Amino acid sequence: MNFFANATAVIDEGCIIGEGTKIWHFSHIMSGCVIGENCNIGQNVVVSPKVVLGNNVRVQNNVSIYEGVICEDDVFLGPSMVFTNVVNPRSAVSRKNEYKTTLVKRGASIGANATIVCGNEIGEFAFIGAGAVVTKPVLPYALVMGNPAHQKGWVSELGHKLEFDIAGNAVCPESGQQYVLQNNEVRRK
Repeated sequence: MNFFANATAVIDEGCIIGEGTKIWHFSHIMSGCVIGENCNIGQNVVVSPKVVLGNNVRVQNNVSIYEGVICEDDVFLGPSMVFTNVVNPRSAVSRKNEYKTTLVKRGASIGANATIVCGNEIGEFAFIGAGAVVTKPVLPYALVMGNPAHQKGWVSELGHKLEFDIAGNAVCPESGQQYVLQNNEVRRK
């Protein structure tokens, strides 16, 4: 075993867990999921079958990651945030063949108590504010918040709000990385 699992964690057979990953108290890792290297799975987390988590994914306490969710490398999932996987769930109707894919791209962060409605893509390095309800795709580097979530600006790869000048240039105050905004898209220089 090249990963750590607390004694109270339940890890089903048939899952793949990468080297250096840590799984904490009362979490359930279900068969058929893939968890990358150096991930941190907080307490009381459920990772359902067919979920894919890339390397260095941080899942905070009380998060359920349902079938249909794919998180690329360096994704942050805040405490008690929620994914859905069916658009119109009903207790008396089985819709397991209607699961929608939700893709969280590299470096994105989802804040505490946010809800991500299934079938949407969260762009690279996007930042979803705490409590936001995401009902549509989120652009790379976008800062979204509210219910329903609306874009409120742009963030750097380190999560700082970017202030663009009239020419569409901005600098991350922490890293000094330079960014360009053109045609409602942000990219690093």
